[in-house]
Amino acid sequence: MKKSLILISVALIMAVTINTSVKAQNQGSPSFGVKGGANFSNLYTADAENNKSVAGYNVGLFSKFPISSNLAFQPEIYFTTKGAEITYNNAFVNGSARFSINYIEVPVLLVVNVSGNFDISVGPYVSYLVSGKVKNASNIDLFNFEDNINTEDFNRFDAGFAAGASLDFKSVNVGVRYSYGLTKVGKERTYLGTTYTFPDANNGVLSFYASIPLHKN
Repeated sequence: MKKSLILISVALIMAVTINTSVKAQNQGSPSFGVKGGANFSNLYTADAENNKSVAGYNVGLFSKFPISSNLAFQPEIYFTTKGAEITYNNAFVNGSARFSINYIEVPVLLVVNVSGNFDISVGPYVSYLVSGKVKNASNIDLFNFEDNINTEDFNRFDAGFAAGASLDFKSVNVGVRYSYGLTKVGKERTYLGTTYTFPDANNGVLSFYASIPLHKN
């Protein structure tokens, strides 16, 4: 249900974006450019004894469609790395594993100019899994992650919400953003009559980025 609502929200916002891009001629022409930066991601789960964030990166494209003097829609598409180092201590596994999960992500954000060159943004995102793997970060008992978990064990789609703030300069924009997934990273499985999800976790990513307009209104 959550995923359906987010997908509907994205579709509606993109439809409005296309419509407002035509009207935007009265407010200024759309702009587009490239962006990239550093990620600090984590996987939030109640099944683990401990989890630690891991560093990664994001790189891609953005466009910005003005609605008024202080409002704009900003769709983006980029490659982003996610994951975490998770420590388990239960009857099935005892040890740490490093999850590396890579996505193509498409957020659609509403950008509000608060004052001067300071903006805030919020909106939904959807992402498609490109690859996923797990490495044993310490001695693993009973269950070997590297031999048993691969891309096919993760859900192909993730969806959630993102919010952030940025400083908009003439030649470069810098900002920070946090995104949280509302769908589970792992697939649901049934084993010996018991249904479970592994990893039963949600993505969380703190990103610092810079964007360079290639064409600016």
